Amino acid sequence: MTHYPIRRAQLIAPFGVGAMMVVQDGISLITGGLDHWFKREDGSSNSQEIDKDKFRVEEWRLQQMLRVEHFCLPPDFRDAGEIVCNKYLKIPFLRFPQWHFCPSCKYLFQIPLTARGRIKCPECEAKKKRWYLAQVPFVAMCVRGHIQDFPWRQWVHGSIQPVCNKNMRIIATGGSSLGAQKVVCDCGAERTLAQITYAKPNGMETELSNNLDKAGTKYLCQGKRPWLGSDDNASCDHPMRGSLRNASNLYYSDVKSAIYLPRSNSDVPSNLALLLEEPPLSVLINILSSTGKEIRAADLRSQQRQLLSSFSDTQIGGALKIVLSRSATGTDLPHSKVTSDDPETAFRREEFDTLRKSRDDELLIIRSTNLDGYGLDFSKYFSRIMLINKLRETRAFAGFTRVFPENPMPLEERKAMLRLSPPTEEDNWLPAYIVHGEGIFIELNEKWLQTWEKREDVLQRVTPLIERYDLLEEKGKVRKKPIGPRFILLHTLSHLVMNRLTFECGYSSASLRERLYVSEDTNSPMAGLLIYTAAGDSEGTMGGLVRMGKPGNLEPVIQQALIGARWCSADPVCMEMGERGGQGPESCNLAACHNCSLVPETACEEFNRLLDRAIVVGKVDDRKLGYFDVGSLI
Repeated sequence: MTHYPIRRAQLIAPFGVGAMMVVQDGISLITGGLDHWFKREDGSSNSQEIDKDKFRVEEWRLQQMLRVEHFCLPPDFRDAGEIVCNKYLKIPFLRFPQWHFCPSCKYLFQIPLTARGRIKCPECEAKKKRWYLAQVPFVAMCVRGHIQDFPWRQWVHGSIQPVCNKNMRIIATGGSSLGAQKVVCDCGAERTLAQITYAKPNGMETELSNNLDKAGTKYLCQGKRPWLGSDDNASCDHPMRGSLRNASNLYYSDVKSAIYLPRSNSDVPSNLALLLEEPPLSVLINILSSTGKEIRAADLRSQQRQLLSSFSDTQIGGALKIVLSRSATGTDLPHSKVTSDDPETAFRREEFDTLRKSRDDELLIIRSTNLDGYGLDFSKYFSRIMLINKLRETRAFAGFTRVFPENPMPLEERKAMLRLSPPTEEDNWLPAYIVHGEGIFIELNEKWLQTWEKREDVLQRVTPLIERYDLLEEKGKVRKKPIGPRFILLHTLSHLVMNRLTFECGYSSASLRERLYVSEDTNSPMAGLLIYTAAGDSEGTMGGLVRMGKPGNLEPVIQQALIGARWCSADPVCMEMGERGGQGPESCNLAACHNCSLVPETACEEFNRLLDRAIVVGKVDDRKLGYFDVGSLI
């Protein structure tokens, strides 16, 4: 029996369902579907031994957004002590790719998904030699998320339905390109792997699909889902493309996150609402709700009297109304509705409106600062700086993509890829984990921002970038979202400040994250950014980031970030690239490169796209282009 360790957070990203990883023995595995996450290895799920409610996580806004009943923490492995419940739970992984080759005789062998450990080559073993099989380095995938073994037999015979079943070998002929690798069948057929990974820019024409069959029939996706452990195929007619199994575009986790917003009002304390949102009371409420009867305070008190002893029946009744509504209705949270907001913007607006005001709740502590206490003419460029002493973020795994980081697949289709069978209503969950941390919320001066973003030179600067993004959107490579000078400014400023903070406090660049709040609605605009850090500990982090946001500490950070942005170590090339076609992923950056503006991809919401230093601090020959007059801040 083979076991390998993995952190729970890694099962959200980067090794969620459908992802591939290589373990200590050099074996490549694919993470199994959610159907078997809370089952024994033999498939049993005895409720006496497994209590899934112990892993239950509630996040009311995220549940509403992703249309699930609840979330679950990935199960941790327990094998010690007198614990009876939830022992020996493991996450299923399957062996993939299934095709293996022998480093000695080069023969190809297909091994079952469930095979474990290192496997000896049967051909060499028959000759009393001991060689272990290695997995082939190539797989095939499509933009809809399906993945399968590379079609070795079909490729070498140039036919979608070959009749030959003889042994095949993979041979390296002594070169560094794919053309130097060839597949040879004992029947005499052979073919190189040249161009198997090639695809046209539109993504709908690939070498593998167009040229596998020499008769001209297209080889299309068969809807293979090996992570579900089944040979059942989903319907799919997209072209297949070859890929190295360690390619960076083989898998992208779709992680949705939310900052927890406490729900309370003058009659209901926030800690009571939080108590009802978490086990064991959340489990009890769900059970009572399923009966269809009205839930009374006495029903909860009869089961959890000690937990509720400090609250009155009136308070409990009010909290029940709030929790069962799964909305901000009846609470003191701002819940303005803006007709121009898309769902993502509306989701962020709730956080934006909350972060702008001081709060002192158990899981969200916000302190306001006096803007006049900051130097360097801060009030001209910023309208509000808030210090978030404590926050809770829930990060949920909502699916994955292949080939491109984003695609237009509907949410329900992505969720369906995670399971072999559709879940029941009460078992409709997604994996998630919770982190606690701190942050700095910065809001730009709306009056100055609106004046700046309407200038002709600013619009002219960002137009090529917007057009490139719109073209990617038409091709289905990115999701639809409004892009303008405001968004690019906030995003680039966020990166510049994060990079500078790594020099000023003890956090690494990968420890910091950004969260952007952008809307160009004339009546309810948003222009804010949250830079925060979060850790798995329930107490969060140690306050270093909040301290950097206080008057006297933040000014040098902003100042040095802007001064550093005026000249990149790759200039003049970096700045000129912005004017001559762009740079970075899909050419979706202007003056922004690894030397000046990029951050680790885990810290960025946009995969390091839509960045431009010139929008922030201007160009060498036109400093007035930027939102900030750096000269006045020195």
